Amino acid sequence: MKQVSAFTIDLSKIEGDGAFPCPSCGTLISPDDESENTYEIVDVKTKEDSLIETLSIHCKKCGSTIRLEGFELLDELGDLDDQEEPEEF
Repeated sequence: MKQVSAFTIDLSKIEGDGAFPCPSCGTLISPDDESENTYEIVDVKTKEDSLIETLSIHCKKCGSTIRLEGFELLDELGDLDDQEEPEEF
């Protein structure tokens, strides 16, 4: 029986557009990839306010499970984007 590897990635430590290599096989996993050819979402845990706490994905190339965390920073950045910019005089 093949052993499945499990990894944890902290998204708050990833620069750029949020893409990262699979820790096991190096396949690029991008949040922009909606094809489900590279990975699939297998579990989502949310907080009471419906914000994502953790997201588990399955790499389709090597079979590894990758737990994504660090969504708090993304939520904070989203809150900053929602604030109105001050008017210039």
